[in-house]
This record gives sequence, structure tokens and C-alpha cells, in this order.
Amino acid sequence: MPESPKLLSEIIELTDDIDGINEHFYRHGKTDGLPIVPPTGERVDAMLGGTTRKPQDIIAEIAPQLGEATVEKIAINAVMAGCLPEYMPVIITAIEAMVEKQFNLYAIQATTHPCAPLVIVNGPIRKKLGLNSGYNAFGQGNRANATIGRAIRFALVNIGGGLPGKLDRSTQGQPSKYTYCIAENEEANPWQPLHVERGFAPSASTVTVCGVENPHNINDHIATEAEEMLTTVAGTMRTQGTNNIIYQCGEALVAFGPEHARIIADSGFSKQNVKHFLFEKARVPKSDFPRKHQEARYADFPDDTLIPVVREENDIMVMVVGGAGKHSCFIPSFGDTLSVTREIRL
Repeated sequence: MPESPKLLSEIIELTDDIDGINEHFYRHGKTDGLPIVPPTGERVDAMLGGTTRKPQDIIAEIAPQLGEATVEKIAINAVMAGCLPEYMPVIITAIEAMVEKQFNLYAIQATTHPCAPLVIVNGPIRKKLGLNSGYNAFGQGNRANATIGRAIRFALVNIGGGLPGKLDRSTQGQPSKYTYCIAENEEANPWQPLHVERGFAPSASTVTVCGVENPHNINDHIATEAEEMLTTVAGTMRTQGTNNIIYQCGEALVAFGPEHARIIADSGFSKQNVKHFLFEKARVPKSDFPRKHQEARYADFPDDTLIPVVREENDIMVMVVGGAGKHSCFIPSFGDTLSVTREIRL
């Protein structure tokens, strides 16, 4: 067998007691409050077997404290999160995507807004790793979804310094700050999946990262035509308090359940038709905003303007996820952030 790579991270000697180990990591702010898998040298070596990258390769500098995310440090956090070694390429690619300028990770990490990086996986790797794209995809119960998202959160805290109440200043936070990773349900998608829409081959495996809020459910068990269904969606999007409409920037994500997507597609609507309809209909009259907001945010708009949720129709992202049932969700973003899609190199 090849010799294990020499680990350069700090070695902490603790008694062989799982409760004591967890208490040490918790006390030093290295966990999410839940128990971890102790990152022993043996476990980290095994995790490093999931990638051909060298342990001391620097993948990124993670804001806000610009800590160096070496492959080894990422592996340590992946062990703590309960990942399998084969998840490493997804985690590494997601971190590479998050440090691209347009994602604005510094702001996402330090803002008072309750946003978190959502990781969306596309392509064949979804099946290979057993990622959930169907029932309860945003929820509990799947190891790959849960631990990949958790490993990324650990990296944001332990390498990037995003410790709640210190550099992470989120006023209230949100449950997706524990873990936020899904796969798109490409098999139930009547349109091009997200990565193909963005120029990648169907056979490519990709990660898309979005700085977004928690999903907000859209319930419509009555609509049978696209315009009916999209009117319900637009009504859900048409709200005053999102960062998107307040600052007129960023992207808004609509994640259609398969049944809603099929109703819309069967009416002849393309994905671009969907974006156009929602851009035109998901608007709030300027007069509905409080006077001070009108003066501070929308002074350049005529008084009879309908304020759009986003700046232009292509700032609305559309994907398909979930199982049977007539539910979809609307996911606003931080605002000053744009999603990034990168191919996973195996």
C-alpha cells in the first residue's frame, strides 16, 4: 500500500472519549453544536483518498478571515461532518465556486442577513454519490446531502472564521446554516437541467452555489395551466422584504416540484417563458412601500411603477427538485451575490 501522506495540521492529543472530544471541539467553537466524528489522522488519511489533489494544495482563501483552505484542512472538516471520501470532489468544487468574486462570500459570511450557500449538484455524480433530488430533498434523511453541506459549513467556520456572533453577524440565522445541499431532479425536469442551461454537457457533473435564504413553500393544488400556476408563484415572490427587491440586485431562485413543472411545460412554456412571465408579474406597486422606503430606495422610479423582484428576467433561476405533490418553493438571495457553476473534476 502507498504510504499515507504526512499531515501538517496541528495535532491535538485528547483522551479516547467521544464525549470529551466533542466537548473540546464544541468549547472551541469548531462545531455546529451537534456531535462530530473525531478527525483522527487515520480518518483524515482515508478522506484524502477521495481526491487526487495533494494534501497541501491550497484550494482557496476563505473569507472573512482569509484562512487557507488546503485539501488537508477540507478533509479534516469533511471527516468531522461524517462524509465519505468520495464526496471530496464535490466539496472542493463547491469551495472553489464560493470564492469566485461574483459570489461575494465575504458579505455572505459576515452579513446580518440570514443567508447560506446552497449547493446544487447536477450530472451523473448525483447518482454515483446517492444524492437526494426527490422527496424531502431540502430536508433530513440523506447522508450525502446532509454531510456535504455540513462539511462546507464547517469549512466556512473553521477555515473562514464565520463563527456566529463574531464574524458571522446574522441577526437570526436560518436552519440551512447547518447544511444546505441538494441535487436537481433532472429525470423529472421537462426543461434543460441547470448545468446544461449554463453551457455544460449533459454528461458533465457540476456544482452550483447560491447565497440564498431558506425555501418558502408555494402551494397550488388547483392550477391546470401554466399562467394559473405561474400567477400563484408570482404572488409568492411578490413581497416587500427580500434583499432582491430592496436592493434591486442578485438572483431569485424558483425550485419547481415535478408536478408543477410538468403543468407549466405541458402548456408550452419554455424555461425562458417562465422567467419572462415571473419577471413581469412578480412586482410590487411603489405606492405599497412605506413612504421612507419609496424615498430611500425607489426615488428614481415614477410613482405608478410596479417594482420588479429582480433587475431583469434572467436574474430568476429555475430548477426542478422534489417528489410527487403539488408544491414548489421560492428562495430569495442575499442580494449582492450571483450564483457560480463549476464542473466537478474527478
